[in-house]
Amino acid sequence: MYKEKIKPLGDKFFALFLMVVFSPLLILVSILIYVTLGHPIFFRQKRPGLNGEIFEIIKFRTMNNAHDVDGELLPDEDRLYGVGKQVRAFSLDELPQLLNVVKGDMSFVGPRPLLVEYLPLYNNEQKKRHNVKPGITGWAQVNGRNTISWEQKFEYDTWYVNHQSFILDMKILGMTVLNVVKRHGISSTTHLTMEKFRGSK
Repeated sequence: MYKEKIKPLGDKFFALFLMVVFSPLLILVSILIYVTLGHPIFFRQKRPGLNGEIFEIIKFRTMNNAHDVDGELLPDEDRLYGVGKQVRAFSLDELPQLLNVVKGDMSFVGPRPLLVEYLPLYNNEQKKRHNVKPGITGWAQVNGRNTISWEQKFEYDTWYVNHQSFILDMKILGMTVLNVVKRHGISSTTHLTMEKFRGSK
């Protein structure tokens, strides 16, 4: 009952409510990004959702488009600075995903939607992360986010799929707020952003 009806309705209602409440902040961040990084304001990318179906995720853009002499984009850590770095540090880049929740592509809580290119790399256990809608936050995010290994991340994701409940979702949301305030788990131990997944060993 909770997974099939209560959670989807609650997600959409709460997302609409937060879009209204945070509308001044959404406008302010949009202006800051436009002034410092230019157009576009939003970062859009195809991601796999429930049952692996592809949707377009929406986030605030936090990186510039600087390229090297060969025309290749510079590493993330060389393109993320200034306003973009602060927006990422306080997870403000995630706010536009409220629209994804309203559209039904995402939930507030669930495994984070990763890159489409990772789909063929998952083993049978890791594929279970697509048995539920992806989330703005999740069990892996509140237990290390970008500071834990891919194997740990997937273990947390599949554990959540098997133990999803209202109480667990409320716990994750509460822990998310604390982590954002503490700015905990933003970067991996070796990179400013998470390294690419290359398949399980």
